[in-house]
Amino acid sequence: MSRISIEEVKHVAHLARLSITEEEAEMFTEQLDSIISFAEELNEVDTEHVEPTTHVLKMKNIMREDKPDKGLSFEEVAKNAPDQKDGYIRVPSILE
Repeated sequence: MSRISIEEVKHVAHLARLSITEEEAEMFTEQLDSIISFAEELNEVDTEHVEPTTHVLKMKNIMREDKPDKGLSFEEVAKNAPDQKDGYIRVPSILE
């Protein structure tokens, strides 16, 4: 027996604003039924002594500490600027 009906698949497709053909609805019904069956199998697994986790691997913060650092001088930055004037980098105007 199917755990999801073709009408339910069509309803979900309608809610998602998807137009599907009759053949696609039948195909999705079979595929979703397989997915639901697999999920039901997972419910049979004994997880009583398993700690809840957010990730299967032990993870830690691998980012470096955020410390302020001396930045580049204007002269170093301006070396790469194609146009500069009076200590400012000039860019093309985008406003009319």
